[in-house]
Amino acid sequence: MSLRHALLGLLADRPGSGWDLLKRFEASLDFVWPATQSQLYTELNRMTADELIEVTSVGARNRKEYAITDDGRAELQRWLLDVEPERNRRSEALLRVFFLWAVDPDAARRYLEREADTYRQFHELLVAVDQQTAWDDSGFDRFARLALDNGMRVTAANEEWASWAAEQVG
Repeated sequence: MSLRHALLGLLADRPGSGWDLLKRFEASLDFVWPATQSQLYTELNRMTADELIEVTSVGARNRKEYAITDDGRAELQRWLLDVEPERNRRSEALLRVFFLWAVDPDAARRYLEREADTYRQFHELLVAVDQQTAWDDSGFDRFARLALDNGMRVTAANEEWASWAAEQVG
């Protein structure tokens, strides 16, 4: 996923200023695709130049409101349906597991226990996001909840695996 497509998706839901988009990004997409404020504003300028979005109004302190264009909607649909997503297989945490034989068993077990704790903490964060979000029946929220559910299931499974693996060290 690219920042460009994330922003197109947010703007397809509803128009917003750069600040509005940053806050929406931080509250949802930041869990799967983090971006900084400067990256976001730089990409908004590029997308405007590429006519994927347009400035619909300019307010106080040069606050710009952006909306997706027809070309932007076409690009979002092309990316969603025609571009094969990258499936990152790299995991530094699992790479380390391959080589835990190189440390004493107590250190290996502690590493795996820390991994389990890390997954547990992230799982708890995602559960809190789910419980604290005022979900509605919009398409955006329905599919955001599906993505969040994936995160909760994966972190729970990873926590269970790391706890089990720590027991296997012996």
